[in-house]
Amino acid sequence: MANKVRVYGKAQNRTALGIMHAYMVMYPHATMEDLQKAFPNELNPDSGVKINFVKAGEKGTEANWDGFFQKEDELLTMGDGQQVAVVKMWTKPSFERLVAHAAQYGIEIAQFEAADKGIGQKGSFRLEYLNGYVPPAPVASKKGIPWWVWAIIAAVVIGLIIALLCRPKGEKEVVVTDTVVKTVVDTVYVQQLEQIEENFNAAQFQQGKADLSEDAKFVLHDLAKLMNAYPELKLRIEGHTSAEGDAAKNQSLSEARAQAAVSFLVEHEGVDAGRLEAAGFGSSRLKNADDPMASENRRTEFEIIK
Repeated sequence: MANKVRVYGKAQNRTALGIMHAYMVMYPHATMEDLQKAFPNELNPDSGVKINFVKAGEKGTEANWDGFFQKEDELLTMGDGQQVAVVKMWTKPSFERLVAHAAQYGIEIAQFEAADKGIGQKGSFRLEYLNGYVPPAPVASKKGIPWWVWAIIAAVVIGLIIALLCRPKGEKEVVVTDTVVKTVVDTVYVQQLEQIEENFNAAQFQQGKADLSEDAKFVLHDLAKLMNAYPELKLRIEGHTSAEGDAAKNQSLSEARAQAAVSFLVEHEGVDAGRLEAAGFGSSRLKNADDPMASENRRTEFEIIK
């Protein structure tokens, strides 16, 4: 059977963005020229947009207009490391043409009606790999560490230099090393991981079940993107319950929920199984021991494996 990628989208324009990301997953060595040939501008004449793709951050061009997706995790990384922004403006006729056109590359759309809510809707997208398809390893970006991380590092270094210049005589010298870079980068992805964990818990499981909701799958897609960005990151996904109900059932449920998240990341997002562990603790590690039945005790935690 042919390789296929299914795109789930919460909004029409986000689904269009997901189609472009799916193409780059399947053809990671494609250049911007390849992308333009694959999805020509003629697909989208209805919105009045002249082009579907621009070089990200290019000064004095359409890239500075809000009509293109410009956030770091929205940009496409080409095979040559170039970053490309995708147009946001898709009318219903243009979107339908795009969906039909994408099918020739093995890209299909799930929940088309749910996605077809207009360009003003907020949301995200996720990808599902079908027919046993395992995506090729992503092409390493030549851009390296994002500019905003370097901005944080620069601020830290400047602060240390000022502290060095202003230190009282006799005080020990402050030494600036590459450790600053690693510390800042680690802090950035730890903060991202904490936000993803919060979003995953907000999605919630149905009472007594370990089935992932659609919202939970979208959050796990974001987690997969973070793990792809930081290949050294390894996680233990831990399930926890409140003390309500039978302890043995709670233990089994917590294990099943953690394993459901790990299985989804491996089977549908292509994360290496060696970078993930699943563990369930039932009600043995209550977050709020003063109220064993509290809802905050029912949670999933993403712990970094050192």
